[in-house]
Amino acid sequence: MMKEKVQAIQDDYAADYSWCYGCGRLNKEGLQLKTSWYGDQTVTEYTPREEHIAIPGFVYGGLIASLIDCHGTGSASLALHRKNGHEPGDGVEPPRFVTASLHIDFLKPTPHDTELKAVGIIEEVHPKKWKIHTEVFAGDQCCAKGEVIAAVMPRTFTAK
Repeated sequence: MMKEKVQAIQDDYAADYSWCYGCGRLNKEGLQLKTSWYGDQTVTEYTPREEHIAIPGFVYGGLIASLIDCHGTGSASLALHRKNGHEPGDGVEPPRFVTASLHIDFLKPTPHDTELKAVGIIEEVHPKKWKIHTEVFAGDQCCAKGEVIAAVMPRTFTAK
């Protein structure tokens, strides 16, 4: 059973790393996806906008890919942050991740008129790499499944 949602990890990312189109809180044109713990799973919820259609009534697959991608890297950040003894909102900047691999299976057309929920299960595969298994739901229908391999962003990586 899921517990109450807590603060999103993206809210704690440093400003230099908060510009991602999918999850960057400072990208006003972006999706501003937010990933939080729900018990031992992670959840990202998002309601598609009008421009996110493939054909009338259905969501564009690229939005689903972005949702799975950013949910995966956010989930990895949550997991490593917790492993390091921290939680979102505790004043410690969380680690950032980049996508090393993204795999998606589209199971059925995703309706446009409902909130989407990405639910993740996290698996550590290496001290610097995490695998996130994600299911995307529209209501109670699982519309897509994905897997992200997320790698810790090197500290030497800087924004230009």
